[in-house]
Amino acid sequence: MAIPTRPVNHHRMFLMCYEDTFDYGWHHVDLFVHDEEGREVNWVHWTVEADGPEAADASVMREEPQLARTTPWEHRVSDFGMNYWVAEASWDESRAQPGVS
Repeated sequence: MAIPTRPVNHHRMFLMCYEDTFDYGWHHVDLFVHDEEGREVNWVHWTVEADGPEAADASVMREEPQLARTTPWEHRVSDFGMNYWVAEASWDESRAQPGVS
């Protein structure tokens, strides 16, 4: 049996933000990168001051100003009842700060 190739191509990036439904006290945004097969290539997360899309958008502008949300936030509910939102994202080189590469 051939071993499938490991994910290496950065095909899709998307953001996820959450509602702290169960009061864990961990407000955060995730940025996921998947390959063309839908496999996770990498991810990073950072904390935010509040839950939901508005706080996520504000934090992305502050933390990663070249990262652009390219679709509206889509609301979802996990199997165990947690609200979360997903949106596609990409790097927007036109947002580059002068003198920063």
